[in-house]
Amino acid sequence: MYRGNMSLNYIKNFYEGCLRPPTVIGQFHVLFFGSVRMFFLGVLGFAVYGNEALHFSCDPDRRELNLFCYNQFRPITPQVFWALQLVSVLVPGAVFHLHAACRNIDQELILQRSSFTVFYIISVLSRIILETVAFWLQSHLFGFQVHPIFKCNATSLNKRFNITKCMVPEHFEKTIFLSAMYIFTAITLLLCIAEIFEILCRKFGYLSTQ
Repeated sequence: MYRGNMSLNYIKNFYEGCLRPPTVIGQFHVLFFGSVRMFFLGVLGFAVYGNEALHFSCDPDRRELNLFCYNQFRPITPQVFWALQLVSVLVPGAVFHLHAACRNIDQELILQRSSFTVFYIISVLSRIILETVAFWLQSHLFGFQVHPIFKCNATSLNKRFNITKCMVPEHFEKTIFLSAMYIFTAITLLLCIAEIFEILCRKFGYLSTQ
């Protein structure tokens, strides 16, 4: 019974830590990350990219050619890439809060202990690195604009096809959505940097009052 209560306390502390980080900017980041960004990706992302493969057509319009060129056009689908980005960015914070929950540390006391403060700053820096890498990968995989025509090199499929032109459906909507995801990443980076400054300011302020 005692072990069961301890397990419930760990889960409760971990859950509260993830929802209520020890900084004000961190709490705003959770709100922005959890509601706006995930809603935008989950709802609007499916609406914009959900049926892209079905409407992607090449000349000549053959199924095997369309599939071949679509795989060339999208080495990884944007929804999968952004979902992996969101999960990877969540990992550092989740590891920290799991560690704090196992140590039974209240969120209010985290920034008053140097070891936990350093650990938390490392988790925020890890988020910054992951977001920066994701921004770089996104720029190389998808660019900054979706063009209406994609030129596909289909010679390996059939030498008769050579360079084939393919129509990209709803390219303007995809460009807007792509720009929005860049903006979300930039906002997250700024929030992480601001959170580190908040931690340092609160830490120095706390030390100066002692």
